[in-house]
Amino acid sequence: MDQEKFGKFIKEIRKKNNLTQKEFADKYNVTYQAVSKWENGKNIPDISLIKKISEDFNISMEELYNGEYKNKKKNILPFVIIILIIIGIVLFVIFHNDDFKFQTLSANCQNFTISGSVAYNSKKSAIYISNIEYCGKKSEEKYNKIECTLYEVNGDTERKISSYRYNKNEKISLDEFLKQVTFAIDDYENTCKVYKDNTLFLKVNGNNEGKTTTYEVPLKIDSSCKK
Repeated sequence: MDQEKFGKFIKEIRKKNNLTQKEFADKYNVTYQAVSKWENGKNIPDISLIKKISEDFNISMEELYNGEYKNKKKNILPFVIIILIIIGIVLFVIFHNDDFKFQTLSANCQNFTISGSVAYNSKKSAIYISNIEYCGKKSEEKYNKIECTLYEVNGDTERKISSYRYNKNEKISLDEFLKQVTFAIDDYENTCKVYKDNTLFLKVNGNNEGKTTTYEVPLKIDSSCKK
C-alpha cells in the first residue's frame, strides 16, 4: 500500500462529504491528530476502521488500498443524464415536428453563466437549461436547504415553471448545488410564446441555519420567438 496515496484519498473522501478532521475523527472514535497522520501518509487506520470507512462511504476495500476510485461512474453520471435529456428534446421535436425553431438562452447577469435553449413552433415550446455556474465573489458558505426556481414574468405576475431543491442533512455549497441543476420542460405552452429578455429568470434561495441568501438571474434570449 502507498501510504501517501492512501492518505490523500482519505482526505478527498472526507472533504467530499463536507467533514472536518474532528468530525471524521469523532465518527471513528479517534483523535483528529490520528486523522491528520492518516491524511499525511504517516500512519494508517487498522483493518477494522478501514472496513468501516469502506462501508460508510460505499467505497470498496480495493479502492481504499489503491488510493483511487476503480472507475469514474460517479463523474460520468451527470453527463449521461444531460445526454438523455437532450435525446428527449430531440425526440420531442421529431415526433411533434411542425417547423420547430430554436433560440439560445444565456444569463443576463455578470455573476452567472448558463447554457440553455428554447425550442418552439406554433403549438408548443420546450425549455432546456443546464451548466449553471456562479462566477461572482466566491464564498465558503454552505447551505442545508437550497432551491433553484425557473420563473416567467408577465407584467407584475411571476409564474413558477419548475424548480430543483436540495434538502438533506449534509450542507452543500452554491457551486456544488448548481452542478446538479438541470431544467427540461418539454411541453411548456400550447401556443408560441413571444419570449423577451428578462421575461424568464432563475431565482436561487439558500438557507443556512435560518439565514437566507437569494440570487436572481435574468435570462437573455438571442432573439424573440415569432409566431
